[in-house]
Amino acid sequence: MSAVEVRPAATGAAVDGLEVSAYVVPTDRPEADGTLEWDSTTLVVVEVFAGGERGLGYTYADVSAARLVESKLMDVVAGCDAMAPPAAWQAMVRATRNLGRPGVVSSAIAAVDVALWDLKARLLGVSLATLLGPVREAVPVYGSGGFTSYSLADLEEQLAGWVGSGIERVKMKVGTDPAADPERVGAAREAIGPAAGLFVDANGAYDRKQALALAERFAEEDVTWFEEPVSSDDLDGLRLVRDRAPAAMDVAAGEYGYDLPYFGRMLEAGAVDVLQADVTRCAGITELLRVGALCQARGIPLSAHTAPSIHAHAGAAIEPLVHLEYFHDHVRIEELFFDGVLRPVGGALHPDTERPGLGLELRRADAERYAA
Repeated sequence: MSAVEVRPAATGAAVDGLEVSAYVVPTDRPEADGTLEWDSTTLVVVEVFAGGERGLGYTYADVSAARLVESKLMDVVAGCDAMAPPAAWQAMVRATRNLGRPGVVSSAIAAVDVALWDLKARLLGVSLATLLGPVREAVPVYGSGGFTSYSLADLEEQLAGWVGSGIERVKMKVGTDPAADPERVGAAREAIGPAAGLFVDANGAYDRKQALALAERFAEEDVTWFEEPVSSDDLDGLRLVRDRAPAAMDVAAGEYGYDLPYFGRMLEAGAVDVLQADVTRCAGITELLRVGALCQARGIPLSAHTAPSIHAHAGAAIEPLVHLEYFHDHVRIEELFFDGVLRPVGGALHPDTERPGLGLELRRADAERYAA
């Protein structure tokens, strides 16, 4: 039997069905970062069935990801062993070979893979964190938003609100107007006080010289995290900024990684102090665990990008993980759509080990109004 051959269910729990749905959720106000503006977010939800249980997974992508699940992945997963998510994952990757892994394909696989892991945990009657083998009881978070479309007053209110709730570090967007960024960062520091951690995210908006100059300016406000100071495709540029930025400032990137080789190249280049990965983009929990192993092997910390309700469980089992992004849009959407959403306590998310799987249940009536 080859490593990628679809195995029949050896446990008596074969996947016997899959459903997928997509929802478009307007933002609560206009949002922008250094390179993009948006007014809605699309949530693609996958449910898989076996042994009388229902597993739940999702991704933040385009409606086309739902169509791809229907046309390419549904039949591949049917009949797979519900106790063996990595085998189903291999089958999905093989079935989509000619479509290209980066982008929508990996996001679609991610939604199914998360649902399969959730299903396995539910069949066993344990939380997903318990199934994966936790190395920590809780995962620290950082509040994330601070969009460049916000007024200074809105920026200050949001960031200060997170710090006031016990979250010890917050992140804001920069890059739309580089000349105004030092003032915005200064206003953010004043709002959150001297003790809270302050992160900035340029989403690749700066060129190399801009990034180096602004790193010095941001260091005056004790910024300790500079995310995508240049394009994440510019590995030489990231390495340059990492080498020359103030010593107390970490350079981070990796949220656009869709497969393991991407993360391998970034680490080989010495491009980051902290690697980022997004379970809803990097083809799910199966691949995220491998990214964690890469970081462990190289002694590089890992930070989880958005989707907090999934990352809280997966992150509890990944030793080099340092924190996860408590992203405004995804927090809002997950609270709108699911029962069982975790909320930070003491600046961290604590997986509920008394609830099976992710501990989430889709509120169908509430979700229906956003159906695509």
